[in-house]
This record gives sequence, C-alpha cells and structure tokens, in this order.
Amino acid sequence: MRITVVGSINLDMVASAPSLPAPGETVTGATLARHAGGKGANQALAARRLGAEVSLIGRVGEDEMSGAAVTLMLAHGVDLSGVETDIAAPTGVALIAVDPSGENQIVVAAGANHFVTPEQLPARIETPLIAQLELPIETVEAAVGRATDFVCVNLAPAAPVSEAMLRRADLIVVNETEAAFYGEALHVGGGLVAVTKGARGAVMYRRGVEMAWATPPRVHAIDATGAGDAFVGAIVVALLDGMTEDAALHFACAAGALAATRPGAQPSLGTREEVEGLLAGA
Repeated sequence: MRITVVGSINLDMVASAPSLPAPGETVTGATLARHAGGKGANQALAARRLGAEVSLIGRVGEDEMSGAAVTLMLAHGVDLSGVETDIAAPTGVALIAVDPSGENQIVVAAGANHFVTPEQLPARIETPLIAQLELPIETVEAAVGRATDFVCVNLAPAAPVSEAMLRRADLIVVNETEAAFYGEALHVGGGLVAVTKGARGAVMYRRGVEMAWATPPRVHAIDATGAGDAFVGAIVVALLDGMTEDAALHFACAAGALAATRPGAQPSLGTREEVEGLLAGA
C-alpha cells in the first residue's frame, strides 16, 4: 500500500498548562516542549506507522527548525523526496496550549507551507492521496484534480473549497465544527463523509445517510493534539486495506484515542499492533 500526502510540515511548540487561557488572560505554571507536527506530516507518519508506504509533498524553511520538523518522519521511513526547502520563508510553527484534560488551543504560523504551489506537484498523482487545508487552497485543489486513485480530503481548518473537489473526494473527514461550516455541501458527491466527535467517537455517511457509527475505547487522555490526524491516517489505511466502513471507523477511533494518551502530535502516533491491541482490550 503506497499513499501520497500533500500537506503541511510544522514544528509544534506545546505549552502544557494548568488551564487554557480565556481571552485576555495569562496562565502561568506551564511547561514547554517541541514536537514535530503539521497536519500533512502527522497524517503521513500516522499512515506509515500503520504499515503503509508513504510519500510526503510539502515545504520547510532553510532554518534550524526544519530538521526537528522532519526527524521522526525520516526515522520511520517516510519518503521526503517531495519536500522542498524555501530559502526565504521559515519552517511552519504551531503554538499549542494544552490543559490537563487534553483539550488544546492552536495558533499556526504557516511559514514555508504557504509557498507550496501547484508547480511543486507531479503532473499526475497515481497513488491514493491524502490532503488537508493547511496549504494554499489552489494547491490542494490541484492535487485532488491530478489524483487518479482514491482521494481523502481532511477539510481542516475549514475554508471555502470548490464543489468539484467535494464531488471528487472518495472520503471527506471533518470534525463537528468543520461539519457545521460546510453543512449539506459535504454530501454533494457520492463519497464517504466521516465526522469526528472527539471522545464521543465518529459517524460515517454516504450521500447524507448514516453508514456507520463508532465510539473509541476508553483511555486516559492527556493531549488531544494529533488525535484527529491519527484518525485520518488510520481510516485511509483501513479502507484501502479492505475493511468495511464499520470496522474502519472503529479502527480509526482507536488510533485517535491512542494518540490522545501521549504528549505531542507525532510522538503519540501508534503502530498497527498497538491500535489493534487497544481495540482487542476494549
């Protein structure tokens, strides 16, 4: 199984705090950690950890942060030959605050991600494709338009996209906030739509009709950062592996739950054996 991911690469600066700040509030007593992140990179590594061969197309800056942003992907064998270095823009950074329950607030400075253009993409993408919306929309639209195989679009963060892209996607993944943003437009095509609901699980639809529903195994969540990306990587791997919609949704929920038990985005991503073990225990 080979998957191409077109997406963002960030370095996450994670402050674990006693509580999340309200507007205008300063919260002290936090601890700081740096982790590799970015939705594209996270989903690429998630799929790789679950057994797929994965190539990532993206962009980093020519700075000291770029090495830290790709270290885990290199260590686990993600193909980064499609990642270019931008001499003018810095590596993308996500500023993340996390509270003891695992809830988070995230602000992203796109940096080099903003300069991934359609010209960086191959003329045809002949493997299954995963894309998100942390790159310029025209680049995401171009990637989907050049794909000749299975296409998954994670419509995050929510932004206006063409109806053509929504119709082309074989799988759309959104959370509840994103689902509300798009409304019925999510269901214009004949593909699957998975709506994640955090600790309450996920629901899958086709043409607006519920096809499957799953709840995640019970875990002690400490950091939800990356859980949604773990879900995306897992559900694509599961569907490409021939699982039913119901089985794929349960597998993806377990992958997301497992990620929430560990700090950081990429360090939290589980292997197939770990995800299957969590499901078996549940």
